[in-house]
Amino acid sequence: MEAILKKEIVSNKVLCRMFGVLAFVCLTGLGAFVRIPLSFTPVPLTLQTFFVLLSGAFLGSNLAGIAQLSYLFLGVTGLPIFTGPQVSGLSYLSGPTGGYLFGFVLASLFIGRFIKYIQNNLFVIFGLFLLGDFIILSLGVMWLRLLFGYNFTKLLSIGFLPFIPGDLLKAYLASILYLKLKSRLKEIF
Repeated sequence: MEAILKKEIVSNKVLCRMFGVLAFVCLTGLGAFVRIPLSFTPVPLTLQTFFVLLSGAFLGSNLAGIAQLSYLFLGVTGLPIFTGPQVSGLSYLSGPTGGYLFGFVLASLFIGRFIKYIQNNLFVIFGLFLLGDFIILSLGVMWLRLLFGYNFTKLLSIGFLPFIPGDLLKAYLASILYLKLKSRLKEIF
């Protein structure tokens, strides 16, 4: 029985990688439906960043970038996977959350690039995830600046600071989950 449990079910690494990309595309899309609108900002709280951070960590830079670009592509083509009711298409990327969505791609690439240099240290992984999250928030704030022309204080209050508590929690939980699953998933990907 032990020999059966240790045997890999899927030995084709290419199929595993394709499944991993597809899984994170779906998870990022599902994360958009866990949405908490905030009355003072056009940007809602979502669970998407949790999956963006993990995509970079588990898939590596290239595959995570492909996963996040695929998510954007599917949303642009009309699949209703962006946050909000019946919202999709290219025009969505020109809205208030467009910068954050492009930040998903860069953050996943960044995390995927540097996670391989980190050992099993929860705080270092947490720090890397926070840097990835900072990339997302920074691009989101820059995009809001282009759209609305607000001053820096206003931008921080509507596009950065409200997301810090939730993002700290998501980064911490993602760090723990990554450490728990890292050894098994690294064998697959």
